[in-house]
Amino acid sequence: MTTGQRPLPPARLAFAFAGQTWREVAHLLLDLPLALFTFGYAVIVVAVGSALAVTAVGLPLLALGLAGARWLGRVERARARRLLGTWVDEPSPLSVRAGDGLLARMWTRLKDPVGWRSLLYGFVRLPWGVLACTLTLVSLLVLWPVLPFVVRGLSNADRAMVRGLLSPSDELERRIAELESDRGTVVDTAAADLRRIERDLHDGAQARLVNLAMGLGLAKEKLREGQADAAVAAMVDEAHGEVKLALQELRDLARGIHPAVLTDRGLGAALSSLAARCTVPVRVTVALPERPAPAIEGIAYFTVSELLQNVSKHSGARSASVEVWRADRRLLLRVEDDGRGGASLDGGGTGMAGLADRLGAVDGLFVVDSPTGGPTTVSAELPWRDRWRDRADS
Repeated sequence: MTTGQRPLPPARLAFAFAGQTWREVAHLLLDLPLALFTFGYAVIVVAVGSALAVTAVGLPLLALGLAGARWLGRVERARARRLLGTWVDEPSPLSVRAGDGLLARMWTRLKDPVGWRSLLYGFVRLPWGVLACTLTLVSLLVLWPVLPFVVRGLSNADRAMVRGLLSPSDELERRIAELESDRGTVVDTAAADLRRIERDLHDGAQARLVNLAMGLGLAKEKLREGQADAAVAAMVDEAHGEVKLALQELRDLARGIHPAVLTDRGLGAALSSLAARCTVPVRVTVALPERPAPAIEGIAYFTVSELLQNVSKHSGARSASVEVWRADRRLLLRVEDDGRGGASLDGGGTGMAGLADRLGAVDGLFVVDSPTGGPTTVSAELPWRDRWRDRADS
């Protein structure tokens, strides 16, 4: 060692000055004042709610107290994230419907397991807060060399307490939150589809039928006036053309809602019909031992329909293929093309993100593999639902 050079501090002393250690110290020192507040809150809520339970205001006050306990739990989870570096998922919100009455809303609050566990957290925090804060102060003042180890042990106990009492109760609760989010996606998608159908009817077949009625009205007036000439014949001929166009638009619209071939002949025939209308040659392979539920068939059909439209409009491909098969309790499909690639879920206006949302709403998966230069492979999975069970549920 060179003369005059100070020795390096031991690793444990360097650890004592680490930023995470000081954040854990701050968390433990805050334990006592916050524990005093949460303990007092929990005692007041339970004592007042229980004492007044026989009156008209007791249960509403208890329900309000549980709502406040939920908020305190949120604060503690945020503190754990900020100071302990521990991420705890937020519990799902209470399922309170807009049409529920006051009693139903209050009963939902009273049954809230998250609120009750937050109150329990407030009760157990007081003795632990006294112990944790005391040991931390002693380590800061007297046991400085072992401070990081004491703090780390106490912080781990804090982490375990937050995870045990303030995390979502189980996987089911997290699943409920996911399903509520998926339900919103389904509602938004259905609303968008209804707007599209309304727009197509208003701008397409409806407008043509209005023009047709006006044209036939003019032709009728001319016939009444005895003007059975070439002008009337031209009007009738134009009206006939409008009828044919309106019928074709109505057929296309009906096919977009639910194609008859899918109902009558199943997914294989329906996908073959889609492939025949694609602007590039498409090879279709469907290997299904039986037909899935109509809802699953419909989702698979419209997924392939959207993907083949992308192949026609955006890919520049010379050929494509569609494969559908069943594996265990899943319906799998794959659409490939030899185009230029570059498709993604977050751009390009190809509707990929919408397809991913739709499949995700029914517990499906949607994966895009599309390197620049191609080829593009889109794989999707859907839950298999038996056709007979779907009819029984309805």
